Amino acid sequence: MKILFFDDFKLGVLQDDKVVDVTKIILGSSNGNPHDLIKTLIVDFEKYKNKLELAAKNEKGVPLVNVKIRPPLPNPRNIDCMAVNYMEDGTRKEPAPINAFHKSPNAIIGQEDTMELPDVPATIFEGEAELALVIGKHASKVQAKDAMDYVFGYMNFIDGSARGLLPTGNTFFQMKSRDTFAPIGPYLVTADEIKNPHQLQVKLWVNGNLMQDYNTSDMAHNIPRCIEWVTSIHTLEPGDILAMGTNHRGLNPFQDGDTVELETEGLGRLRINIRDPLKRTWARETRLQRQQKGLEGQTPQLSGKYTKVSA
Repeated sequence: MKILFFDDFKLGVLQDDKVVDVTKIILGSSNGNPHDLIKTLIVDFEKYKNKLELAAKNEKGVPLVNVKIRPPLPNPRNIDCMAVNYMEDGTRKEPAPINAFHKSPNAIIGQEDTMELPDVPATIFEGEAELALVIGKHASKVQAKDAMDYVFGYMNFIDGSARGLLPTGNTFFQMKSRDTFAPIGPYLVTADEIKNPHQLQVKLWVNGNLMQDYNTSDMAHNIPRCIEWVTSIHTLEPGDILAMGTNHRGLNPFQDGDTVELETEGLGRLRINIRDPLKRTWARETRLQRQQKGLEGQTPQLSGKYTKVSA
């Protein structure tokens, strides 16, 4: 089942190319707040599943192209992101130690929304194409063998980054948790529709050019292990997000005017815009392209404020 919010945060189910409003089905058990609505659906999904399927099949609905799609999880309690969690097409000799970071819920945006690049001296702004999972029930100290039972569904996730900020060693919070730096969507897909989340192709385009293209089979620490590790540190609740990391070789600079599209197999295509009031520019190249030229590091800033910082 594909679940989304649309227009003024009506809760919908996507059936082919139409959206059916199912808000009233859930509203009897919720106060109408969008996050409470989706959390109620997640927690009591088996209770509502047949009703939602019948509504999607029998009600007229609205064409998807005629609605404003909203983030499917507008205010998750936790957004945890796995760090350095891919083998980079076999170029890493061994997995990096398992690691993660927290991202602010205020970073959430959705379909056709805009990621705003802030006025800070970052050497580059990037967005990482990622598979994210949505937690389905209270999860504390979960064992890996049981972990998949805690996954409600999956969605596209872009991990925005403002890299190179100083001081060194004080980076993750100011790099990752900025407003608009967590695009998700366009909808949430329930776990039963994804046969094997460890075998999905992930693709990201910038202005129509394919920049990231990798498979989740390259994951260093798989989903059960990551759930086990994260929930050994803190509890995850229904509707929380765990993003599984990215293959960094295709990362490239996001800059003003860009249209970015992310499509993970089976999860639809998330499309966002990039706005930079400072109009900073970088070369249109990926980290892998630089490496193939014998160049190290990220592509330097070419023009605009803070150019000297990254020269």
